[in-house]
Amino acid sequence: MRVIGTAGHVDHGKSTLIAALTGVHPDRLKEEQAREMTIELGFGWLTLPGGEEVGIIDVPGHRDFIGNMLAGIGGIDAALLVIAADEGIMPQTREHLAILDLLQIPKGVVVITKVDMVDDEDWLSLVEEDIHRVLAGTCLEGAPVVRVSARTGFGLDHLLRTLERVRGETSPRPDLGRPRLPIDRVFSMPGFGTVVTGTLSDGRLFLGDEVEILPSGKRGRVRGLQTHKKKQEVAIPGSRTAVNISGIAVEEIQRGEVLVTPGHYQATRRLDARLRLLPDVSAPLRHGTQVKIFLGAAETIATLRLLDVETLQPGQQSWIQLELHTPFVAARGDRYILRRPSPSETLGGGQVIDPHPPKRHKRFDATVLAGLESLSQGTPAEVLYLAAVSLGAAPARQIVTKARLQPESAAHALQECLQSGMLIALEAGEITPTADILLVPQPLWASLKDSLLQALAHYHKAHPLRRGMPREELKSRLKLSPRLFQALLKHLDVIQTAHWLALPSHEIRFSPEQQIKKHTLLKKFAANPYAPPSVKECQAEVGEEVYAAMLELGELIQVSPEVVFRQADYEQMVASVRNLILQNGQTTAAEVRDLFNTSRKYALGLLEHLDAIGITRREGDIRRLRSDK
Repeated sequence: MRVIGTAGHVDHGKSTLIAALTGVHPDRLKEEQAREMTIELGFGWLTLPGGEEVGIIDVPGHRDFIGNMLAGIGGIDAALLVIAADEGIMPQTREHLAILDLLQIPKGVVVITKVDMVDDEDWLSLVEEDIHRVLAGTCLEGAPVVRVSARTGFGLDHLLRTLERVRGETSPRPDLGRPRLPIDRVFSMPGFGTVVTGTLSDGRLFLGDEVEILPSGKRGRVRGLQTHKKKQEVAIPGSRTAVNISGIAVEEIQRGEVLVTPGHYQATRRLDARLRLLPDVSAPLRHGTQVKIFLGAAETIATLRLLDVETLQPGQQSWIQLELHTPFVAARGDRYILRRPSPSETLGGGQVIDPHPPKRHKRFDATVLAGLESLSQGTPAEVLYLAAVSLGAAPARQIVTKARLQPESAAHALQECLQSGMLIALEAGEITPTADILLVPQPLWASLKDSLLQALAHYHKAHPLRRGMPREELKSRLKLSPRLFQALLKHLDVIQTAHWLALPSHEIRFSPEQQIKKHTLLKKFAANPYAPPSVKECQAEVGEEVYAAMLELGELIQVSPEVVFRQADYEQMVASVRNLILQNGQTTAAEVRDLFNTSRKYALGLLEHLDAIGITRREGDIRRLRSDK
């Protein structure tokens, strides 16, 4: 849970409650403060007992401003349904509750405010009983009820603890890799320029991202991001986000438009949807009625086409098609509200099934209705993609099994997801519904790639004298399976060996002081190439990190725990030993010692090394060349 929205009748204390919880009164307009009534959306945030911050949207309670209420309520994760103790449930309480139910807000808390104004405990119990009766059958059935007084502070701590418990029961917003921010406020900041705010959904926004404003098509770039007035490098799904945009003037953006990243969304003028008409509407709904649709922060007039009934009766449901008078952005699964323009009345709402139907449907067509029923369960590609998101990286056959798609639908859906970039194939081969090829959703692919490259960058920074990061250490740090780790590496531009990995830009660089120490050490090797300094002496001379780097670069070759040679000297000694054995058929440690005028320690160290790498074979005290060498 990242955003909470208020709901409730006018003058039931919503704004006063938010001010008590946050320390900031959400009514920012002079008219609101003068009339002591919320007109526009108010915004703030509060800190839960565990330290997590959640955003607050305060909405108007007066029926004259229900449109403003709808512009903010659609992006919330949980509702605070506020009911005054002295009045109980009122008309706008019921309308706001109906809207919350139509939008299927997943969680909520009912707050009985102004309890300091009621001395009669029996009255408060009756109010609570009435609340539970009205909530029955709605999305808030069973929601906790908390008594508070914003004026005295009674119950506020209990309310915060309850909100934290409800927060723990809510699921995070999915990251589908296609960010969308319905704009509920537009303003200009001196020195910064255009700023828009909203609740981010469906993906992440990053500093520097190119963005598009729909439906106008204006393009700009993310100059800055803030959540709760704190600067962010990235905004995540479900967060209240302020976006500072460069390249678009403030007067070129309107509330109700949508900020997106290019290529993921298109504006529409037609929607297919499922509609549920409220049971207490004033009259049945007829085909061809002019309605007002609210979706996200947008609203527009639309012509309603009933596809399966001539007239929709109160409490009934229908397949509908809406012809929008002005375009706006929608996605499959979005919840919406319909209202009668005049006289104003909330009619009902439901879920968008197809945001881009290709044509006007023929009414009462069985094929059309069957297609809508199928689409309500999700297009095959969408169902497949969501299954992949839930699994993470998984074989194609496993994703198809979870999606429960028929083979033909699954084959088409796989190709659609791959061609659109929604899924990435990490392994080669023909991708069929039964294939064992590893697939990964695009957002997870981007996250894995970034994590791996960042881990290498951090390792290079911490260990600048090492050639690369050990493969096993990187795999363990990323907590990846061997298969996924190996598949991921095939798609990344990194330098790989059997033991380590490195970014192409990484180079071992010695400081001037380290270069001097290296030079001094190598002079000692040059002075006595066949009896050079020991490993410990080298490490003492230049330090363990520099010594290890010299081994990485091949400047030194360590042949035993004690013995090390310069590379050129080592190669010359190996060639000399081979020639000696070729001439005599064999050799001994004493002969090698005499050959290089060195000590037995160096001769044995070299010979045991040649045994280990398979150049020589020991037979008692003598060495021979291996027959395959």
